[in-house]
Amino acid sequence: MLSTDIVISGIGIVSPIGIGLDAFADSLLAGRSGVKQIQLFDPSGLPVRSAAEITDFDPRRFVPNRKALKVMARDAQLGVAAAMLAWKNAGLETAGLDPDRVGVVLGADRICGALEDSEPTYRACMVDGRFDFDRWAPQGMPATFPLVFLKVLPNMIASHISIVLDARGPNNTIHQGDLSGLLAVIEGASLLERNLADVVLVGGASSQMNPFDWARFGVIGRLSKLADDGVGSPRPFDRDRDGEVRGEAAVLFVLERKAHARARGARIWAHLRGWGRCCVYQRPHFDKCLPALERAISQALKDARLQPREIGHVNAQGVATRVDDILESRAIQAALGDVPVTAPRSFFGNTGAAAGALELATTVVLGAQQLLPPTLHYEHPDPECPVNVVCQPQKTTSNLGVAVNWTEVGQAAALVVETNPSR
Repeated sequence: MLSTDIVISGIGIVSPIGIGLDAFADSLLAGRSGVKQIQLFDPSGLPVRSAAEITDFDPRRFVPNRKALKVMARDAQLGVAAAMLAWKNAGLETAGLDPDRVGVVLGADRICGALEDSEPTYRACMVDGRFDFDRWAPQGMPATFPLVFLKVLPNMIASHISIVLDARGPNNTIHQGDLSGLLAVIEGASLLERNLADVVLVGGASSQMNPFDWARFGVIGRLSKLADDGVGSPRPFDRDRDGEVRGEAAVLFVLERKAHARARGARIWAHLRGWGRCCVYQRPHFDKCLPALERAISQALKDARLQPREIGHVNAQGVATRVDDILESRAIQAALGDVPVTAPRSFFGNTGAAAGALELATTVVLGAQQLLPPTLHYEHPDPECPVNVVCQPQKTTSNLGVAVNWTEVGQAAALVVETNPSR
């Protein structure tokens, strides 16, 4: 089966710039950033107080079984919500699918335990303001919610989605950092190629809005401080970029064979034309993302039977750190030349395992209007980043785009999509 036989027939988005397709597209077209001061917890004392969080999300709108919320981390709540939206958008509510032929492949991060779950345990171990390790077994463990472990397993997001939608087919979780969401799309397409499913929900879900996470981010020192000063951030490929902004999101796509989608009268949002995956690992490994990304793009083009000149734009990772953007821009330039480049993270920051799927959604959703997704805050070109950055939504004559993601240890993936402007 050729990759062009696989299509996106449904999209569900829960993001800092909107829940649902219309709100998401409106924010992209209006240049509306999702970065603001943290509201989900008190950021006092943290070195950075801005993030891309989802402030209007109510999981009770999407989770049919309210009791299930007790064992669902925020990551899982976002994932189930996006899955429900994608299912509805694809028109699968009354499609009469065989549950054994419906799969789920999801990108997920390490899930940090919530403070409200940890607090009773820690309080039970405190003596005169100090933590007493001798109290952990006799007092601490009995105070712990017995099912708390189920909330922090990364694969529980896909499990909850499968339960809600009665998807009994192949089920997998991808845990590869920023690559996770895009790899999940590719793995889901592979299931269809091998005829292991008729429909696969793919994408990513992640919430990095936990005080424990933010304490760790502060130590790592990669976060942008510009947003706290009222300056637009993150700023991918811009001369004045100073780091990434963390956030949360969930995006699920419905994948199926083109013939299957057409037979049930589904709208086709995009075709998956080809993909490539690569890992170049060697110590010191930081700069290995450059050859890995070049190879992944070349593999994707070969798989799609396309030449670099045929690509209309690149949907870049655009982390907005000093070194990362230089390496990525050089890889894009080497593989595709002076192709238009968009960096959607300028809208919603780094959403971890959801990033690849969320970034891909900007290409697919605006591609329906034959528009290239814009990049925010690109004001001063950096001569060390030789890329042609798209700053405003602009018309395109090419429906072909390449979405890329990579990690600092030399992993990379690229996906060629052909958007479908017809409804």
